[in-house]
Amino acid sequence: MSELFSGTKEVDERFSFDEGALESYLRQHVESFGGGLQVRQFKGGQSNPTYALRDDNGKEYVLRRKPPGKLLPSAHAVDREYKVITALHEHTDVPAPKTYCLCEDESVIGTMFYVMDLVDGRIIWDQTLPDIPKSERAKYFDAMNDVIARLHNADYKAIGLEDFGKPGNYVTRQVSRWSKQYKLSETEKIEEMDRLMEWLPENVPETDETTVIHGDYRMDNMVFHPTEPRVVAVLDWELSTLGDPLADFAYHVMSWRLPNSLFRGIGGEDLDALGIPHENEYVAAYCRRTGRERIDNWDYYLAYNMFRIAAILQGIAGRVRDGTAASSHADEQVARIRPIAEFAWAQAEKVIKAG
Repeated sequence: MSELFSGTKEVDERFSFDEGALESYLRQHVESFGGGLQVRQFKGGQSNPTYALRDDNGKEYVLRRKPPGKLLPSAHAVDREYKVITALHEHTDVPAPKTYCLCEDESVIGTMFYVMDLVDGRIIWDQTLPDIPKSERAKYFDAMNDVIARLHNADYKAIGLEDFGKPGNYVTRQVSRWSKQYKLSETEKIEEMDRLMEWLPENVPETDETTVIHGDYRMDNMVFHPTEPRVVAVLDWELSTLGDPLADFAYHVMSWRLPNSLFRGIGGEDLDALGIPHENEYVAAYCRRTGRERIDNWDYYLAYNMFRIAAILQGIAGRVRDGTAASSHADEQVARIRPIAEFAWAQAEKVIKAG
């Protein structure tokens, strides 16, 4: 998997642009830019095409842009991504890259984009951590746990993100949003998704908690220090907003329930043999860090998140159909929709049976 998504490649013709126009823009808007622009495209990033930029001084940047073509409403919000990364980098201890500029002028490269630092480190795709000694693996999980707790403990009003979303009713609004987007992208009928779209909005837990949430917090969306078990940057903030931290955390912990074949998860793995914490231990660590005794409605949150990821993958299926998918491997994601929907409904049935 890592060979498919790690590193860079020549810019895909579908996502190429006028590099001279970009260089002129960077000279005007990025003080540290030294000219002599070199551009390559990262292999990952199904949603927003992402590029590695390098100047004559060896300084490296990352450019994230909206893809060209037909897009779903409210998707690919790189301006929101820029806003949250900037606020977190400048005002919190959450490891977010330094940003340089947001360009809303589509005449420069064809779509909106922003530029941030390229953070040196490791992207880890396999959550069993095969290249890391068993004695060190728990530290990597603890580092992830620490960072998501820091994010959820941040005072969003104090860091200028009060208008970054609507407080309250987050899960209700998300179920509605992803149901609509699922229907817009639907390529085949999946009964479990239909059942979930009916059941989820009727059973949303009551909560008044609101924090900044990442929306796609998982191991391969962060950069680890080159040699230490430490997160030096969290990436891919496109789905970030103000919302329910428990929904955000449950998305992250969904990895313990889903197998590697579906979501690069660790479901079904021998965690003791691997030296990886069990789900209940990981949840307990988060609770300690965020000052809570327990998490109620845990199975609902997991079912909701499995539904959500199935809907996101259906969005990719829609982009494959429409020819706007940013990754040549996006079609492989499509095959995961039905089995994840089945996992989600099985999770919902646990709640139903528990009464």
